[in-house]
Amino acid sequence: MSAGREEFSMEISFGISPISWTNDDLPELGADTSLETCLSEIKLAGYAGTELGGKFPRDKYELRKVLQSHGLQLISGWYSGRLLGDNLKTEIERIKPHLELMAALGAPVLVYGETFNTVQNQRFVPLSARPILESSQFKAYGERLTGLAIFCAGQGVELSFHRHMGTGFESETELDLVMEYTRQEVGLLVDTGHLLFAGGDVLGVIDRYGHRINHVHAKDIRKNVLKRVDRTTDSFLDCVLDGVFTVPGDGMIDYSSVMKSLANQNYSGWIVVEAEQDPQKADPYKYACLGLDTLTKAALEAGFSIVH
Repeated sequence: MSAGREEFSMEISFGISPISWTNDDLPELGADTSLETCLSEIKLAGYAGTELGGKFPRDKYELRKVLQSHGLQLISGWYSGRLLGDNLKTEIERIKPHLELMAALGAPVLVYGETFNTVQNQRFVPLSARPILESSQFKAYGERLTGLAIFCAGQGVELSFHRHMGTGFESETELDLVMEYTRQEVGLLVDTGHLLFAGGDVLGVIDRYGHRINHVHAKDIRKNVLKRVDRTTDSFLDCVLDGVFTVPGDGMIDYSSVMKSLANQNYSGWIVVEAEQDPQKADPYKYACLGLDTLTKAALEAGFSIVH
């Protein structure tokens, strides 16, 4: 279900991340929300699948049973990568349990975020303290990441690289270098909100790397919150708590243009609504419905067929 690798079917499915209900990096957000509530509301809102969350069982049989009871598919699951600090062999051994779970549940992609020395999950460390790589590091990193992606593909799961705020791969320039020094086996996860937050050109990235995109996170940005972000004092989690992220249709991103750009690249696969918000301030079910309604309208206008 990835662009540029198979027949251009222009078929997409919509899923959502459970992070709107319960946040693994900020456990106080949604701490009292049960997995049953989360999955029931995901299904009720009209989504076909979900990404993995912290409250999900990690036993493949138990996880399959829980998801099947709600009529949901497992889309993918975040993996906190450490290739910047470890060798390929070590990373392969570490990723195996997560990869095996993805494969057993039929998830098409594994979301790989590089977290070595990251500040993304450090509440009191500002965004400006994120790691900055030397230009010479990108080539070696790209070789290791390609090796890992080849290993994942051999297990039936594609690796999808997620550039993320607070990491060594935050800017569009850094993303360009990762793409330059990796092979086709390394897929790209386009996260619209993270790209815009970092000052990137969302449509430009889609146009440039359409042949590499194998997963999409659709989040929106509240312009008024983004304007007041101070990278020298605000941590990534400060920004989350302040409400910088929201669902498509509630922010500044033109999703009609985003979906048309993806269609122009013959994208086929999952589009996942992901919006880290305080569930006490932003009702997860209400916002899940808004996100899906916005994306459905934009997708149909762009010529996609939606698979439920």
